[in-house]
Amino acid sequence: MVYKTCGDTIAVRLEKGEEIVSSIRAICENEGVKAGTIQGLGAADHSVVGIFDFTKNAYVSNTFDQDMEITALIGNVSTKDGELYLHIHATLGDDKGLAHGGHLNEAVVSATCELFIRKLDMVIERKADPKTGINLMVF
Repeated sequence: MVYKTCGDTIAVRLEKGEEIVSSIRAICENEGVKAGTIQGLGAADHSVVGIFDFTKNAYVSNTFDQDMEITALIGNVSTKDGELYLHIHATLGDDKGLAHGGHLNEAVVSATCELFIRKLDMVIERKADPKTGINLMVF
């Protein structure tokens, strides 16, 4: 992992074999990012994405152990109970051009991943919503 900060933006390049979500977490912790936005693209050969199933009140995940293009990675940084909280979604394209996506749980880089993390000068906290079971931003 290599990254460089310019103003409120951190430019990141992840290398083959690095896990994306844990790398973003490490950068945010190292750079003191408590609120921000994330965007990126790249390639992965292991990905876990899911959706929140409201009937089960839990995330349901799909695992892809194949080469996939990360055509879009977008998310945000906030805190929950004072701890760093990442909310990241990704769309992945397979070798037939089909798209798969959802909440990004993990992804291992197969070639490279290029990210930008924009730090916001604020703290955004999350709290569990008793009606839906999801963690909502509160201001």
